[in-house]
Amino acid sequence: MTNLPGAATAALRAATGRTVDPVACAAGLRKVDEGFWVSDAEPTGLSYAPDGHEWCYSVEERSYWFLHRNEIIASVVARYAPGETLYDVGGGTGFVSLALQRAGLESVLVEPGPLGVEHARARGLRFVVRSTFHDARFRPASVGAFGLFDVLEHIEHDAGLIGSLREGLRPGGLLFLTVPAFPALWSAEDQHVGHFRRYRLGALSRLALESGLDVVFASYFFWPLAPAVLLARAIPSRLALRRPSRAVSRHEHTLPSGWPGRLMARALAWEGRRIGTSKRMPFGSSCLLVARRPAMQDAGARWRREVE
Repeated sequence: MTNLPGAATAALRAATGRTVDPVACAAGLRKVDEGFWVSDAEPTGLSYAPDGHEWCYSVEERSYWFLHRNEIIASVVARYAPGETLYDVGGGTGFVSLALQRAGLESVLVEPGPLGVEHARARGLRFVVRSTFHDARFRPASVGAFGLFDVLEHIEHDAGLIGSLREGLRPGGLLFLTVPAFPALWSAEDQHVGHFRRYRLGALSRLALESGLDVVFASYFFWPLAPAVLLARAIPSRLALRRPSRAVSRHEHTLPSGWPGRLMARALAWEGRRIGTSKRMPFGSSCLLVARRPAMQDAGARWRREVE
């Protein structure tokens, strides 16, 4: 178990061993095996590279990028929602859910891709749902926490999804988001993997507010990578000097040898400690957002403030 704040540890212990039944909060699911539920609807409209799940599965366990992102996500979920069951929507091969599970946090993977689900179950995830978010048909105000980790950029109508997630959250429920940062860092890789956009943190926060959520915490992360992505990906892509390559991407997920790698590791560790104590980073190649559905009695006053 990770080192959690005292209140978080108590809440987590109270939740340990709780029975999880996604059918109780999602009308479109049926149970087919222990810890495994499916929707019978055929998923459509997915914007994702055909080889994406296989490629991710082949690099995640050794990638400093995926490992650092997991540390950031687990620390933030532990701080803000330690006793909740988090539904990891579009969670691919389950690498984030696996990190949460290993940290003693309860997570349910919700993933429509059969190959992603296959890999997730092979990893030993306790709770897996094969479905899109919409096909699962989550009931209003039924979920304590949703996670959307590098998924929103694959959704053409992002505001519609955020609004639907809000409806599924209980009053006081939390949404955890990560997305790629800064339109200026757009590259051929973004297009290849099915991204529609990159985000500024302010625009992401406004999207949450306009969808009826309160922003609890917002930060950039991967601060050492922003200049590297600009110089090695974005600018060469604009000059038509770079084409997407899985071999190159695989190499980029490995820290450089010698002192540059050690320096990068220390920089990311420092960033992780800051974010783990809710201190914001002013820039980076990714955005992190924690947003809360307000309590019902607070919603009217809050929206009046927003309109004014």
